[in-house]
Amino acid sequence: MPISFTGDGDDGSTSLLGDERVRKDDPRIAACGDLDEASACLGLARAVSRNEDARLVISTIQRDLHGVMAEVVAPPESAARFRTVDATRVAWLEDVIRRWEAFVSMPVGFILPGDCLGSAAAAVARTVVRRAERSVSALTLSGQLENLDLLRYLNRLSSLCYVLELLENREAGIERPTPARSPSP
Repeated sequence: MPISFTGDGDDGSTSLLGDERVRKDDPRIAACGDLDEASACLGLARAVSRNEDARLVISTIQRDLHGVMAEVVAPPESAARFRTVDATRVAWLEDVIRRWEAFVSMPVGFILPGDCLGSAAAAVARTVVRRAERSVSALTLSGQLENLDLLRYLNRLSSLCYVLELLENREAGIERPTPARSPSP
């Protein structure tokens, strides 16, 4: 029976893809953790979604994020070997966003998350995706990652999460999300 722990990280280090060990607070490990958290939040959004297309899209995105994590923790000299996200994947996200936008009304101004469970889950996923985007951006700007499509993908993914929030509201019968600004008295 396989064991679910090794104890190798008890010293505060962990392995990258390959033999290299780094501290657990290494920026690549932090980015991978942010991406993993984004995938988990998207999993919650998928679990509570009322929309079958959204559930299928989200599971595809979660698989994409698995590939992004591999590229982030791969040694720079072999990162391209693990590349799964490219301009084609970015274009796919853009197509999904356009398709979903046809079904929702875009609000004028900011909205408050939480009009229904599905939209709240999408909003949480959006904020975590934004954090992952910041982590990947730091790695890219420092020269540790070269695939600019990772940044484009994460940027589009946060936009998709916003549209998913609106789509989930619509599926729950909520035509107008709660505005962030209080109505004038």
